[in-house]
Amino acid sequence: MLNNVLDTYPCRRPTCSGSYLRIVVVVVVVVVEVVVVVVVVVVVVVVVVVVVVVVVVVVVVVVVVVVEVVVVEEVAVVVVVVVVVVVVVVVVVVVVVVVVVVVVVVVVVVVVVVVVVVVVVVVVVVVVVIEVVVIVEVVVVVVAAEDV
Repeated sequence: MLNNVLDTYPCRRPTCSGSYLRIVVVVVVVVVEVVVVVVVVVVVVVVVVVVVVVVVVVVVVVVVVVVEVVVVEEVAVVVVVVVVVVVVVVVVVVVVVVVVVVVVVVVVVVVVVVVVVVVVVVVVVVVVVIEVVVIVEVVVVVVAAEDV
């Protein structure tokens, strides 16, 4: 009987179809995706800049070492040790920066996924509540009509 009632008393409100909620969900998802893309692009740019700076520093150090080795042969061993230490430190810094960037990107992706899931769950709950309210309204109208 309830199906017949629902067929004869269709919901006239636009919210019953969930159209507004669908639009809100789409907008939220698009905004979240844009934010994720912007964050990833910024992180990639920062990593590239850091790598370029490190490479420039290493090249400058190597050139200085070569010039000093040619000019002063007695200090060559000390200069080579200093260059090796500088290169090792630079490599360690680059590795740490890359690891931090990867961790940040993973955290951002996890947060985005959680936000999207929460939004979808909230929207589904709201749509179900609206549909239940509509069904209750229909039943009340039918019962009231039968009483008259």
